[in-house]
Amino acid sequence: MNIFLAMIPAFLWGTTYAVTKYAMPDWPPILLGALRALPAGIVLWFLKPSLPKAGQWRPLLLLAAVNIALFFACIFVMAVNLPAAIAGVGMVSVPVVALLYAWLVKGQRPAIIQAICALSLVFLAWLLFDPQEVSLTLIGMVALFASMLCIVVGSALVQKFSLHIHWWTVLTWQLILGGGLLACAAIVQALYFQPHAYAVLQEPIANQQWQAIVWLVLPNTAVAYSLYVWLLGRMSVVEFTFGTIANPIAGIVTAVLLLAETYQGWQYALMMAMIVFSVAPQGVQLLRTRWGNKKASI
Repeated sequence: MNIFLAMIPAFLWGTTYAVTKYAMPDWPPILLGALRALPAGIVLWFLKPSLPKAGQWRPLLLLAAVNIALFFACIFVMAVNLPAAIAGVGMVSVPVVALLYAWLVKGQRPAIIQAICALSLVFLAWLLFDPQEVSLTLIGMVALFASMLCIVVGSALVQKFSLHIHWWTVLTWQLILGGGLLACAAIVQALYFQPHAYAVLQEPIANQQWQAIVWLVLPNTAVAYSLYVWLLGRMSVVEFTFGTIANPIAGIVTAVLLLAETYQGWQYALMMAMIVFSVAPQGVQLLRTRWGNKKASI
């Protein structure tokens, strides 16, 4: 049941790339991250106010920096610099990063089926991201890899800190603090480094841009992150990352609907193959569990 719930935030997050390119393609990524995180955190705080204890500010600030500030910045860099469907499909490789992190950092060796599917995902991604067939940028690919690493490390931190900090406090304050860090970075960027990038704010905000902001703040962040933090108290990081199957589906659907992105048949086939390999380990584990229960009942 939890794996299906994990698909809900992944699907909502998968709409980020197309929505951003559709409504706000010229807006600075750091500003977009601040507009997404800070209002969502404030809305959730008003629903259930909480205040961290004295010793909790430091871990929450670390979590906010990794899981919100850096991650959101990378996500919007991807949204601006990669095709929306490609950005969504690329996130299917998150389980690969999660397996490597669990193995190298925690000493948890992956199962054979997990290793096979992970290698298959890497190979399929290499075929899909062939620069001769798809328009890619180096900054977009670096942001893609960094965002996957942020998901895995940030999720591990969420689980760790939620053991001694209430999950709602973890949820609201990582968004508020992370959004605050991004807002400060946006102000510094606008004043000293790239003031020209903020010239878009001199124009009136269009209706579709307001709609995009509301979508990014409420369903895409407030609702999705509430489910995300709650679920990490009930499943492992690796198990949760397999729910990212819904991310590329949302990326592909919204890219087609909002941006009219089109790809060749073989590219769609590779995308579907990546989705299959991303859920295969969960499917095999489920079959083994059911088979074991059946044998035990006999």
